[in-house]
Amino acid sequence: MKHVSLIILALFLTACGGSTTTNTVTEPSTSASPQAQASVQSTPQSEFDRDLQFIKKGGFTYIWLISRKDGKPLEPTDSIYLRANAPQVVDWIRTDGGKKVFAGTNFNLEEGNLVLLRNRYVFEDYSNK
Repeated sequence: MKHVSLIILALFLTACGGSTTTNTVTEPSTSASPQAQASVQSTPQSEFDRDLQFIKKGGFTYIWLISRKDGKPLEPTDSIYLRANAPQVVDWIRTDGGKKVFAGTNFNLEEGNLVLLRNRYVFEDYSNK
């Protein structure tokens, strides 16, 4: 008799208090505050902003943005030239549709070949931006 009452009690608790599993799908509430919806829908970053953030996470002392003076996309010959004349650069990241490249280094390029490189390319200092 004792076992029967425990089984009945267990069945009763399972039916009343247990979690229910249903196969219904609930739609997200549209009554959420505009502030909550705005936090979910963040503005997507541009390619340039994502690449700048990525190079900054490298912890480099110097960050340069390099582009051709004619504004055309960088070519393989540009990559060869830049790597040969700025061997101190640790990380190169193409950005802006291949028209520019971020260079990350802990070496001050002004003490190296920066004058030579500036004859051919535009250099913008993003070290503290």
